[in-house]
Amino acid sequence: MKAILAILLSLIPFPLAAQDPVFLAMFMNLENFFDYRDSGGGDSDTEFSSGGERHWTRKRFRLKCSSFAKTVLWTASEQGRLPDVIAVAEIENSFVLGNILSSTLLRKTDYRYVHYDSPDPRGIDCALFYRSSRVKLLFSRACRVEAEGLRTRDILLAQLLSAEGDSIALMVNHLPSKYGGAEDWRREVAAGRLRFISDSLAQEGWGNRLALGDFNDSPDSPLFEVLEPSLIYCHKSGKQRGSIRFNGQWELIDLCFVSPELAPRSDFEVLVPPFLMTADATHSGEKPLRTYSGPRWIGGLSDHLPIIVRVY
Repeated sequence: MKAILAILLSLIPFPLAAQDPVFLAMFMNLENFFDYRDSGGGDSDTEFSSGGERHWTRKRFRLKCSSFAKTVLWTASEQGRLPDVIAVAEIENSFVLGNILSSTLLRKTDYRYVHYDSPDPRGIDCALFYRSSRVKLLFSRACRVEAEGLRTRDILLAQLLSAEGDSIALMVNHLPSKYGGAEDWRREVAAGRLRFISDSLAQEGWGNRLALGDFNDSPDSPLFEVLEPSLIYCHKSGKQRGSIRFNGQWELIDLCFVSPELAPRSDFEVLVPPFLMTADATHSGEKPLRTYSGPRWIGGLSDHLPIIVRVY
């Protein structure tokens, strides 16, 4: 029986850890990464400014930029090279993205970025960094998630050509919060929009499709049934159970879904850079060191951990 089981397991097309990935994609929700200027963009813009309620100063802003750069470089040391692309959520604008690249050690890299302003009422968007020496950006656009009474983040679509000559369509997501009871319809609209985008790409011949981001729900949620078979849940590796910790419990909401063509040769993992963690004073164990706890500045990077997606 054990021999038969071993044979069956060997037939499952999971990627081998010994292989070198041909494409590395990182994602991280950066927890309210606003610039420190009050430019009249709304209540959140005022709140996250030097004179606002959060006292979001230039010094604190630069510290967060450096912490993110440190996370990227730590990831590179763990994975053997820099990620080809880095998708992010909860970024206010291009000023933030530009400072991440110009004021940190990432200035020595060849990352460029893609960003579009979305109708999100808080003014936070998705964005993408890509290495110009490893990835050619063929096309990008912001895909609006529309419904009556809904203003939320766009889905960022980037069509890429890798250094190995593979075409990859990348979709960066930040679905509406799962905490809202009757408001869950908003996430259903966003998931349906993602399925439509993926189907459209498939019809255009884009077999390699990868959707990653903060989906604000666990991978076993019925919400994601709408994505199938166009996108299926990517095989998860590694020991870390979740990407956020809520009331002492880990939850996995930062996820990756891939096209059937990519599924046999891809996996993703939640990364745990030790400098992003702190002791959980209320519950046992550790949790991500966030930037703010309510209005109080803590000084960490985010309440989310990053994930890395590997395509072999």
